[in-house]
Amino acid sequence: MKRVCVFCGSSHGARPEYAAAAEKLVRALARRGLGVVFGGGGIGLMDVIANTALELEMEIIGVIPESLVARELAHRRIADMRIVRSMHDRKAVMAELSDAFVALPGGFGTLEELFEALTWNQLKLHHKPCGLLNVAGYFDPLLAFFDHALAEHFLRPKHRAMVLVDSDPDQLLERLSACSSPHARPKVPNTE
Repeated sequence: MKRVCVFCGSSHGARPEYAAAAEKLVRALARRGLGVVFGGGGIGLMDVIANTALELEMEIIGVIPESLVARELAHRRIADMRIVRSMHDRKAVMAELSDAFVALPGGFGTLEELFEALTWNQLKLHHKPCGLLNVAGYFDPLLAFFDHALAEHFLRPKHRAMVLVDSDPDQLLERLSACSSPHARPKVPNTE
């Protein structure tokens, strides 16, 4: 792994643990010499990710759609900011630049990005591991839903196992590094 894509909220959330976990994740990435790819925002947990990476002088790449730049939501200090046409293009570029994915707490956008990365893995469009940093049990209801989908035969065991979960950033990164997907075709969908 060279870079990890971090999906996270454009809000700080209700608990200070969420921002603390975002910072801890970036510090764990830095200790391993890994770069960060993120959604390019200058708000919420994205801002924490960016500011921590800048403080540590690590590689950080932001990917943001033109529409969000126009609304002045882009982080202003990221040197490598990739401005793309759409949210779909954003996800494709983030996937192309990354070797693994980690989701921190967030809302619809965070979950949509995570689900697309998982779906691409399930469909053998890439073989990049996906993890959840389960801060203060934030993802417990989602994990229960995954187990329900498994019990109802909408997920296969091998696909349920694609979601790596840990509450400790170092442990999660260790698991992502050790993970080898059963899928072997490293390609993301073409956005053109």
